[in-house]
Amino acid sequence: MNKKRLWPGLAVLLVAGAVGFWYLGKPATAQQDGMGRRGLGGDRPLPVQAAAVAKGDIDVAITALGTVTARNTATIKARVDGLLIRVPFKEGDFVKAGDLLAEIDPRPFQVILDQAKGTLARDEGLLAVAKLDYERYAKLWAKDSIAKQQVDDQEALVRQDEGIVLSDRAQVGSAKLNLDFTRVTAPLTGRVGLRQVDAGNMVHAADTTGIVVITQTRPIDLVFAIPVENLEPVFARLRAGETLVVEAFDRNGKTRLASGKLLTVDNQIDVTTGTVKLKAEFANDDDALFPNQFVNAQLRVETRHDVTLMPTAAIQRGTQGLFVYAVTPDQAVAVRPVTLGPVSGDVVAIEKGLAPGDRVVTDGADKLRDGAKVEVTTPGAGVAAAKARRAADVAGAPGGGPGGAPR
Repeated sequence: MNKKRLWPGLAVLLVAGAVGFWYLGKPATAQQDGMGRRGLGGDRPLPVQAAAVAKGDIDVAITALGTVTARNTATIKARVDGLLIRVPFKEGDFVKAGDLLAEIDPRPFQVILDQAKGTLARDEGLLAVAKLDYERYAKLWAKDSIAKQQVDDQEALVRQDEGIVLSDRAQVGSAKLNLDFTRVTAPLTGRVGLRQVDAGNMVHAADTTGIVVITQTRPIDLVFAIPVENLEPVFARLRAGETLVVEAFDRNGKTRLASGKLLTVDNQIDVTTGTVKLKAEFANDDDALFPNQFVNAQLRVETRHDVTLMPTAAIQRGTQGLFVYAVTPDQAVAVRPVTLGPVSGDVVAIEKGLAPGDRVVTDGADKLRDGAKVEVTTPGAGVAAAKARRAADVAGAPGGGPGGAPR
């Protein structure tokens, strides 16, 4: 009897427990979901960085890829054949015009010079004797003591000896010149490259490789090409006598290497590319530019004053075109379509859409929507701290993580 009464009571208790568990669990889940949504940012402002739009000056520049070229390049070769006995320069040295770069054994050329001088001295003596004889014959002919033919023959002999003396002097000059060529000097001021031949080797005037290559890098030139459409404003300022500034940046376009000036514009357009070549000059006193180096050239055409400026990081691109997120006074964001002007580095001019004093989002715009609430933080740690606070809030919310699990 007791067992029969016990089973119905247990069944009632189990049914009541199941109903209570379902009834109590449903609100808790709803409450947990609601708090979770709030913890994930449903009602909380998103952390962003913002910058103010302001008035300022901006440079209008034309950018192009350019190649650095040496002002002058010379391959130093031997001008006479001989044994190379000395190469006094160090590879990579900066040398001046006239500095000794190599020396060829001068002794064979000194012997040739001495022989030429001896021949000249002998022939000059013969010429002197011929002149004295001519003077004597002329006096005797005046007294009708000798025939006129003898005088004429002596005069011809004098002229012949004078020609021989002139030839001897040329030989002496040639020997002196060859002797001077045994000292190979720098024809220009610049930097020497790697040595192509070592001391102890025979060098020849017909060698094609030469001894060393020297390049003039102070100043140095930069050749770059711009589209034909940009040529007219450049010519307009050149005709006005203005000096156009050209800046060279590294291949990433972020680090400025050197600043120079525009030298000239090429006299013809490349019809295959629709561009024209320009040449700029850089002092390069710090050797920041190197021959055959690829750089980004930036030709400054003009400077616009008192224009509306903002950071380029604020620019967003969408199906509606270019726009920015402007921060409103109630700490929300509004989508503002903008018309951009010239860009200079990380600053861009705004022709339409913003006014000085407006604030635009520069970081954290990836999750923004029109009308979203934002929290403007300081650069760097501010955004990270705000994100950390939001993560902590989510983790601390009931059901939001291990620390927020309901007890």
